[in-house]
Amino acid sequence: MPLTNERKKQYRSIGHTLNPVVTIAGKGLTEAVLEEVNRALEDHELIKVKLAIVDRDLRKQVVEQLCQQSRAESVQEIGKVVLLYRAAQKPNPRLSNILR
Repeated sequence: MPLTNERKKQYRSIGHTLNPVVTIAGKGLTEAVLEEVNRALEDHELIKVKLAIVDRDLRKQVVEQLCQQSRAESVQEIGKVVLLYRAAQKPNPRLSNILR
């Protein structure tokens, strides 16, 4: 279910204070990176991912691929940082960036 504009606005304000928890660099979207993104999304629901990729088109493709493979939704992209959201199956109020 796609996020509404109101919900995206709310998540962007929460995401403003977050630091990137995963960095995707020269090797691109590897299996280990995808596992870490999935773990972080399950724990925190809303995360920032830094893309250390110079080419803008390649960065855009990696974001699309990341969203598809992790079943997450891109809330915001600014430069080399993307804010991702995926609802946790069993949200932990102590870890979730949404429930805090």
